[in-house]
Amino acid sequence: MACRTPVIAYRSGSVPEIVEHGVTGFIVEDEAQAIKAVNELGGLDRRKVRARFEQRFSAKRLAKEYESQYRRLSLV
Repeated sequence: MACRTPVIAYRSGSVPEIVEHGVTGFIVEDEAQAIKAVNELGGLDRRKVRARFEQRFSAKRLAKEYESQYRRLSLV
């Protein structure tokens, strides 16, 4: 996603938390859905894929989140 590349992934692990179905890629349940998703990749806006990556996973964003958590833990 950092390279504006949409993702096709099976629903397991952290995939549902990372991939936004129909925006940053497709979450599939089986091979047939994966094949269908390949044909639908062209309909996704690669600029939106990168924008969502920046909003959710940029170094600046993650650093702010870590700092927030560390501050919260120091108050406990």
